[in-house]
Amino acid sequence: MQKLTVFFVSDHTGVTAEAIGHSLLSQFQALDYQALTVPFIDTPAKAEALAARVRAAMPAMLISTLTDPATRAKLHACEAPMFDVFEAFSEPLAATLGMAPTASPGQTHGMSNSYHGRIDAVNFALAVDDGLNPDRLGEADLILVGVSRAGKTPVSLYLALQYGKKAANYPLTPDDLGAHTLPPVLLAQRAKLRGLTLSAERLSQIRNERLPGSRYASLENCRGEIQAAESMLAASGVPMIDSTHRSVEEIAALIVHAG
Repeated sequence: MQKLTVFFVSDHTGVTAEAIGHSLLSQFQALDYQALTVPFIDTPAKAEALAARVRAAMPAMLISTLTDPATRAKLHACEAPMFDVFEAFSEPLAATLGMAPTASPGQTHGMSNSYHGRIDAVNFALAVDDGLNPDRLGEADLILVGVSRAGKTPVSLYLALQYGKKAANYPLTPDDLGAHTLPPVLLAQRAKLRGLTLSAERLSQIRNERLPGSRYASLENCRGEIQAAESMLAASGVPMIDSTHRSVEEIAALIVHAG
């Protein structure tokens, strides 16, 4: 059987259609499909051209976040099943709220005040990445603490881009771990601290990808560093999240919603 082609279609960036589509399709673990993201389908003419692509790719289906009814109509005519998020929810929401939707494309990811706030947060995360500029830690909303390669940088950047959080990250070095207490610069911001930890086996695997066969990557060293870091964080009452089997998105959500 020919592999199913799934088109994620949007009149803007396609981020929302991708996120919803992959989340829905992940429930069907036996499904073998090829995903194609098609952003900026913002006119009926573009939708008509895409409809031809869809017909040529059959078997296919579409998951979309198109807001314009005329543009959606062009894709409905392509004979492939289409699941549109706005089409499914706009009419029931309009009836409940007692108002008509504006059907303006790009509202989710527009150049709003929140957008500029997220960009400022990303710039901050880069400026204080990996312990840089510790004198700026007082500006942070959150400070991620853990041993080297525990996942602090990607989580801090995701917190900035997705949530607009000014997230710093600070690596605990062997010297820090040998002191048996958190550095004073961190203790001064204790309420903002969030610890990231992971299994020694996973940490060793990650470090071996960077420095294979080194003492830094050895299981024994990783186990010792993690035990020391967890002990220090626990002694200072810092909440910890185990990142071993969690994605960046899951870790960030746990940090934000756990307070």
